[in-house]
Amino acid sequence: MSISNPGFEPTRIAALKEELGKLDKTFKIIPDEENTDEFVNFYFIGMYQGKEVIYDAALYTLRLHHSSEVYELAEHKAAQKFPNFKGISYEEDENGNLKPLTSEEEEIGWFITEIIMEIEEEESVKVQEFVDIDTHHDFGIGLDAALNIDHIDEKVISNFIREFNDDTLELDDTMYAFQSEEEDIED
Repeated sequence: MSISNPGFEPTRIAALKEELGKLDKTFKIIPDEENTDEFVNFYFIGMYQGKEVIYDAALYTLRLHHSSEVYELAEHKAAQKFPNFKGISYEEDENGNLKPLTSEEEEIGWFITEIIMEIEEEESVKVQEFVDIDTHHDFGIGLDAALNIDHIDEKVISNFIREFNDDTLELDDTMYAFQSEEEDIED
């Protein structure tokens, strides 16, 4: 592994260790508006081929992973049915309000919604817990993981890191399918 990757540089690792020591944590959450209670991007220090390295981790719930897979499949089916489909983009006007979609975008949106409902009803997409390692990452080692948990908090992240670093992480190989949660509408 080339030292040109800054996540392998001893000075960067030492700086992160010092920062984590001051925070009294084993991880540093990477500030990102995409972080939620179902997805968190963070750095932690671990070993790779006998050397310390910074891991750039993305941890998400299995439900979120399932939703992403279902949406990707629905978009693929939309692209097959609508040759001009390049994705639906929502734009704001000068007041920050969403601009209306074109009639074709609305039709595609409804098609995608129907496909998602069909996939969920048939449970044709199933997912399981996993950890993927990317050794060709631009900063340290990339790590993607999905766990069958309801939400991600600091305790979940700490336990994940401890089990990952101790090589005691046990993944559930059961295949799961999820249904979209209905949002309650207040009267």
